[in-house]
Formats: sequence, structure tokens, C-alpha cells
Amino acid sequence: MDNSPVRVLVVDDEEDLELLVRQKFRRRIRRGELEFLFAHNGKEALEQLLENPDVRLVLSDINMPVMDGLTLLNQLSEVDQDIQAVIVSAYGDMDNIRIAMNRGAFDFLTKPIDFNDLEITIEKALRHIHEMQTALEARDNLVAIRQELDVARQVQMSVRPKELPENRICEVNAEIIPAKEIGGDLYDYFYIDEFHLGLVIADVSGKGVPAALFTLLTRALLRAATKNHSSPAECLNLVNDLLSEDNETCIFVTLFFGSLDITNGVMSYSNAGHNLPRVLRVDSSVVEVPSTNNLVLGVLKGHQYSNDQIQLDPGDTLILYTDGISEAENSLEEEFGEARLDEKLTGLAGMRADIVLQDVIDSVREFAGDAPQSDDITCLVARMHDPVKSP
Repeated sequence: MDNSPVRVLVVDDEEDLELLVRQKFRRRIRRGELEFLFAHNGKEALEQLLENPDVRLVLSDINMPVMDGLTLLNQLSEVDQDIQAVIVSAYGDMDNIRIAMNRGAFDFLTKPIDFNDLEITIEKALRHIHEMQTALEARDNLVAIRQELDVARQVQMSVRPKELPENRICEVNAEIIPAKEIGGDLYDYFYIDEFHLGLVIADVSGKGVPAALFTLLTRALLRAATKNHSSPAECLNLVNDLLSEDNETCIFVTLFFGSLDITNGVMSYSNAGHNLPRVLRVDSSVVEVPSTNNLVLGVLKGHQYSNDQIQLDPGDTLILYTDGISEAENSLEEEFGEARLDEKLTGLAGMRADIVLQDVIDSVREFAGDAPQSDDITCLVARMHDPVKSP
């Protein structure tokens, strides 16, 4: 906390005013609460302000030689926009007072100065200055936070997977639309080996930087786990144990991880408490990918995850999504829901993955209308072509 005295610059051509001010505020000066500087005209005042940039309050007469108080008032904003000014005018000159207030003066006093009134006015001005400084500090902190969030968002977006090269096996498209500067959703796709494609979607509890960091950690751990573990469940066992260690923030993540065998279209998967994905069949039917009844990640170390399998035939489309889609609300607080999602998907059989993805997102946005987005919207779409043959 800054305990240095508050500096006040008094600008007046009356020689005896300095003595009177020092006498009136002698106790506060001795206690180190206030420090007064003096100038005899506007020109000297500007020189004092350049030498003492920590001055925040100027008490100035209007009628002075060389440079009057109204001219000085015009110059103050060029020196420092945060300086507050109290104008002193003789004989209740309301025209000059009105001009001074229009030029940004905080308050005014009339001569002869009532020193009790002067003390009250200084205290009021200093409180105002303190409030302004607090507001400016809050603004600066907010700007710094926003800059940090921008950096975090850039980092988060930079680790999104690169598009898969065009091939005759499958096509994958995904999109994430954060509700805030950065989100807690995650999608990923990558080749585990030559014949297995990993498909991931996740939703971290909470928002902001902690959630974003948790998504990056989860992604890195899962990718690393696939190097030494053959099944999705084994990978989640490892990731869960690592996330659960020293998790004092109690952040958790729902996650679906599928390993798609591109030689036969069989996808082995493990679902850690995530929304049930959909498979859009070539005949326009929509089926849920059955749950594996697993816990979310990061809560219980040692939990053993289980696998299941589902067949994806040529022309089938897999849709992974977060609850930012199913729980998107309109202005009537109605949710988009799984039923609307299934109905929308029914009309998209045979469409390219990018078209399915965009139509789903557009449908959610159209449904929500002007209602504010309360959660991240994330969707991953994978469409099977003809499976390849293993050697």
C-alpha cells in the first residue's frame, strides 16, 4: 500500500496564501498525509507539474499574471488527463466559474477562501481521485486479463488437429465455437497407427483459463497414452489416474474416445460420461452409440474403464457433440435437445461431413436466435467411405 503523501499544487499570485495553507494543514503535513507545492501563475504551475508528475490535484486562482487559471485549465489535460482541478474565483464570478466547469474543473471555491470549506473540498476531490485511480487500475487489470485470455485462446486454437488429407477412407470435419474468449471443450482426431483413426470429443467442467489448461492437458495425455495402450479403455485408465492426482480444483472432464479401424469400419470406444454420439446410417436412420457406463475423468483414481464396439458401414456418418448443442436455449429457455438433433440429422444422410457439420451448427444457432450463448458449441463429424484392405 502506498503511504506517500498526496501532493497538491496551489497556484495563486497572492504571496501570503502559501503561509495560510501551510498553517491550516500543518498537522496533516507533519503526519505525511499531504504535501503542498506552490506556483504564482499558470506557467510556473506547468513547470511544477513537469517536475512533479505525481501531483493529482491542482487548486488554482483564475486571475493571475503571465497565464491565468482558465488557460492553465486548458493545458492540464495535455500534461495528465488524470489531474483534477479546483478553481478559485474572486467575488463570486459565476461567468468564469461556469467556463471553468465546462473546461473540466472538478469543483470551485470563492474568495475570500473559507479554509474549512477548502479542507472539505480537498477531501472530496481526493476521494474522487482515489475512486478514479481504482477504476483505472480495474480497467488496466481487465485489459491485462483480456490480453492473457487472447494469448490463451491463440494457444488453445493452435493445437487443433490439422485437416486429414483427402482420402477414400473417411472424411472428418469439426468445429468449436467458444461461449467466452476461451472454452472448455475439446475435439481431436489423429492416426493412432496406420490402420486406426482416433476420434475424440470432450467437455471440461468450468470455464476460463483453468478449463482451457485442463483441455490441453487432457489432449496431451490422451495422445501420449495411445502410444503404449491398445484399447480406448486402457488409455482412459491412464489419463484418468494422471488427471485425478493432486486435482485440488476438482475439475473433471467428460470424454468420448473412439478408435476406428479403417480396414473394416469397426470402432472400439470408451465413453467417460459424455453425451451419446449419433450414427447417421445411409438409410437416414439415426442411432445412439450405446453408453459404456463410465465415470467422468479426473474424479476417482483407479477407476477401470470399459470398451464397446459399433460398426460403421460405407456411407455412415458419426456425429460427436457437446452439450453446448443439445442444451442450447432460445429466448423462451427451451433447449434444442437430442430429438431436434436427430430430426435434423435424418435429412442429411449421404451428405459430406462438412455439410452435416455446418447444418447442425446452423440449426442450433437458428434455434437459439438472439439468446446469449451460454456454453461452448462443439461438434465433430466423421463420414465413412469404402474401407481399405489390410495387407
